[in-house]
Amino acid sequence: MSRTHESSEARRTTAPGRRPIGEITRGTTGHNRLRRSDRWIAAVHGPLLRSAGAPLVADLGYGASPVTTHELFARLRRVCPAVEMVGVEIDPARVAAALPYEREGLSFVRGGFELPVSRPPLVVRAFNVLRQYGEADAWRHWDTLRAGIHPSGVIVEGTCSEIGHRAAWVTLGAGGPRTLTFAARFTGFVRPSDLAERLPKTLIHRNVPGERVHAFLSDWDRAWATCAPFAAYGSRQRWIRAAELLAADWPVTTSPPTGGPSRWRLGELTLPWDAVAP
Repeated sequence: MSRTHESSEARRTTAPGRRPIGEITRGTTGHNRLRRSDRWIAAVHGPLLRSAGAPLVADLGYGASPVTTHELFARLRRVCPAVEMVGVEIDPARVAAALPYEREGLSFVRGGFELPVSRPPLVVRAFNVLRQYGEADAWRHWDTLRAGIHPSGVIVEGTCSEIGHRAAWVTLGAGGPRTLTFAARFTGFVRPSDLAERLPKTLIHRNVPGERVHAFLSDWDRAWATCAPFAAYGSRQRWIRAAELLAADWPVTTSPPTGGPSRWRLGELTLPWDAVAP
């Protein structure tokens, strides 16, 4: 892509007369805040990106600084050198502040959930953008995003703590949600249910008795307690053993690329969306 074409594409925004879909977020961000989701996207969806000639990734709602967009771009370029990325922000001041940091393959545009990019993206990362919405709005914005991606594309939508020690995200395809993933620093929680505060907006209010996500988190806490003796070998071993125990009663993903010891040892756990869907 020529620099002239890239610059023109970088400044593409929602069609004149149409307001971008969504509201301005708080914009808080920081170096490596999204590293857990980044490494997951690179490992799990690297093959998807490599399957395309010029894969496009959109980073929706990157915030007051484009730092996490730069980080994801760098990490994905390691697994797919041809990847192109567009950071999408609804606040024009944030877009203007990010433009000087454009480079070959990386650009920034003003927009929202309508994803005003040149072609349907193969991967969309949307982190910490739906916290301020109600549950019904979150479902609607999921639908808007799904309508804008490549037919084979995925959306990784989630939230994380201020320093990224606790996170949860949903992977959605064009047909709907597929999986729910939890990720944590081993010293960043007391029990697994502490991660409930990072559930996606479509689930966070469902963490009550009688709902499947509540039952799952309760069972995970029990498995964590049962595996307390393994803490003598480190929290990583305790997490792995608890995941194995939990998998006896829940359809926890137990094989690569999203599950099994290779992912559990990183403080991750993934299960099908249908297992916890409201």
